[in-house]
Amino acid sequence: MAGPFVFFLLSLTGVIWLTQSLRFVDLIINKGLSASYFAQLTLLILPSVLTVILPIALFATVLYVYHSMDGDSEIVVMRASGLGNFALARPAVTLAIAVTLVGYFLSLYLMPTGQRAFKDMKTSLRTNLSYVLLQEGTFNTIGDSLTVYIRARQSGGEMLGILVHDSRDRQRPVTMIAEKGAMVRTAGGPRFIMVNGNRQQIDHAAGQLSLLQFNRYALDLSQFVQRDEDRWLEPGERYLHELFWPGTNADDLANATRMRVEGHDRLASPLYSLAFTLIALAAVLGGDFSRRGRRWRIVLAVACIGLTRAAGLGLVGLSAKVPALIPLLYLNIILVMVLCVYVLMRGRIWRRRRQPWLHPGGRQYQGPSG
Repeated sequence: MAGPFVFFLLSLTGVIWLTQSLRFVDLIINKGLSASYFAQLTLLILPSVLTVILPIALFATVLYVYHSMDGDSEIVVMRASGLGNFALARPAVTLAIAVTLVGYFLSLYLMPTGQRAFKDMKTSLRTNLSYVLLQEGTFNTIGDSLTVYIRARQSGGEMLGILVHDSRDRQRPVTMIAEKGAMVRTAGGPRFIMVNGNRQQIDHAAGQLSLLQFNRYALDLSQFVQRDEDRWLEPGERYLHELFWPGTNADDLANATRMRVEGHDRLASPLYSLAFTLIALAAVLGGDFSRRGRRWRIVLAVACIGLTRAAGLGLVGLSAKVPALIPLLYLNIILVMVLCVYVLMRGRIWRRRRQPWLHPGGRQYQGPSG
């Protein structure tokens, strides 16, 4: 099953990863970001994609391999040699346990690590106003009190033909014109450094205009960006202990239930690998062999994983509003697993209890399992 599993995993991951990464194409086309920055952003969302794809890829693998063996009558031959459903299912269950452990590693460590780094990079990008907000040839509004115009931008980050209108002080608005300038990051926040220009300020109270010529002028823009230490960590960025034991600040207290539900969902989600594997096994191994194939059982299995996953997603949203529903996150998966095990056991018990029938020669015959 290793080959088909890798194939399904890479195919599904590639499709989902591509659809998610298209959101960042605008950063390269319109914002001028490098391809390496784009690659880092898209790779950081990969653990979140894999947590969803792993159970589905495993389900497709088990269904494909066992259905192929069943179509070639290999399962019939193995049953005739004395193997029961659980012996036949053992390789798939072993692979499912390994994938479940990988899922826990992704869910509990790699996913929050990637989400935290992803949000940090986006925050850093927002802080770099020269990339995000300052577009050439247009009047760029920062906040509701600062307007910046840039005639042209050079490849090294230098900007030419700058006009800035600062109305943060309504009584004394300031207009600055400079030949060139650049955005720099300092410990105190971003600064817009302008070179060779003048600063015009109007004092409405006194009715005066003051003009200042400068060779170099630094405009403080720190109030327009969010500092890293002020950013609240969302539930997807937190590790398990941070979800179950959040801090005491106002945001943590207001979202305590939401974070607790996220923690339980992290613990329950990897179990979908086991549940989906058992659904595939029950569809192929459950019941008797039929020369007409198992087309309707396969359709039912696909519908079953869709309903199980949809129910899990719905319960996450409902549990955030009604915390008493949190145990249903686990019960949804466990019930499906128990039902599939029952289907596999029922087939085994039914074959053992079949009534013997007489061979044409007069001898009793009970079939391969007899």
